[in-house]
Amino acid sequence: MQLTRRKLLELTAMLVVTPQKADPVERRAAEIIRGYSDEGEHRTATAVDRASANALMVRARAAGASPLLEPFELSRVDPVAAFAEIDGRRIDGLPMFDGPFTGAAGVTGRIGPIGSDQPIAWTRIGPNGEAELRRMRDGSKHAAIVAVTIGGKTGLCPVNAGWFTEPFGPPVLQVSSEQLSAIEAASTQNREMRFVTDVTRSRVNAVNVLALVRGTDPSLPPVCVMTPRSGWHANASERGGGLVCWLESIRAVAAAKSRKAGPLRTVRFIASSGHELGHLGLRDYLRRNSTLARSAYAWVHFGANIGASTGDTGMTASDDSLRDAALRALEPQGLEKIRQSPAADVAGEASTIKEQDGHFVSFIGRNDWFHNPRDVWPDVVDLKTVAAFARASADLTLALTNQS
Repeated sequence: MQLTRRKLLELTAMLVVTPQKADPVERRAAEIIRGYSDEGEHRTATAVDRASANALMVRARAAGASPLLEPFELSRVDPVAAFAEIDGRRIDGLPMFDGPFTGAAGVTGRIGPIGSDQPIAWTRIGPNGEAELRRMRDGSKHAAIVAVTIGGKTGLCPVNAGWFTEPFGPPVLQVSSEQLSAIEAASTQNREMRFVTDVTRSRVNAVNVLALVRGTDPSLPPVCVMTPRSGWHANASERGGGLVCWLESIRAVAAAKSRKAGPLRTVRFIASSGHELGHLGLRDYLRRNSTLARSAYAWVHFGANIGASTGDTGMTASDDSLRDAALRALEPQGLEKIRQSPAADVAGEASTIKEQDGHFVSFIGRNDWFHNPRDVWPDVVDLKTVAAFARASADLTLALTNQS
């Protein structure tokens, strides 16, 4: 039997982390990320998303917690047909989920650059270009927009639908970077295009995975530890490192409690769905706990790309005290030179906490595989780096929980 390159890499990775003397955190990290990647596309409120939640429940229970699922409702978008057609050639894509849709009939017209007088416009956009694309869409007179996604690697790298509950602008079709030359040529030659974004919608439930470890002093504000667990693709490097850090933090706090060595503060663990849809899961959790964003002692956020094999991981803290606590935990792992950003630049779910004046420390990385359909185990992650951040995360969480 001939082995594929991916299978060879996977077998090599397993050999690296599975010997009895292998680092136990690395071994657990490999199991977690491999299992998560193999589940499939983690889009919110899909069958894969629910199965992934159940699998995470099992892992959280094994780490010492008593997890539960908390549902929240949304109107799920399921694409029926999403494509641009030029001279009989069909280019498939993905609609923006926070805009309107054309229906089966679609829109027909000539294509030109964004801001031109053509009915259909096109632009380039990076996978983290929510705000930039928002500016293009606001007040646009175009009937439709084709957005060519340009990530660190070739492929269709979707932009998150940050305004999912407040759709706006014209319909947008996102297409792969591999289609850039075809779209540019159609625009230069002023060609006619048929543009279709046809979807169905269903009222469904997604779930957050929650766990609570009670502290010895319930009068103290809690520490909240969160990570997103949904996204457009398999997300091995995008979400995998954060899930490992989240589970290792549970393990550390639960072990301390069993030894009667803390925690002093109650710790709330939240692994939220709805990340790619404007942080829907976290927002629902905060709606149910209306003062928590601001009243919690600290929020520890394990965001995207922690320990990815490309790029690096950065840190953003709301104040000097949390920054210093994080650096103390990072130093023993050789991570004290971590790239730092000001609180004003915080992204991901921690930005939702900042909106409500909460205290936070956030870890988010950069990654060439970000939002890429080939973000799959094993070659997109650096297990040693993931494990180092996981150990630091556990130490940071314990330190914060035991501060009076």
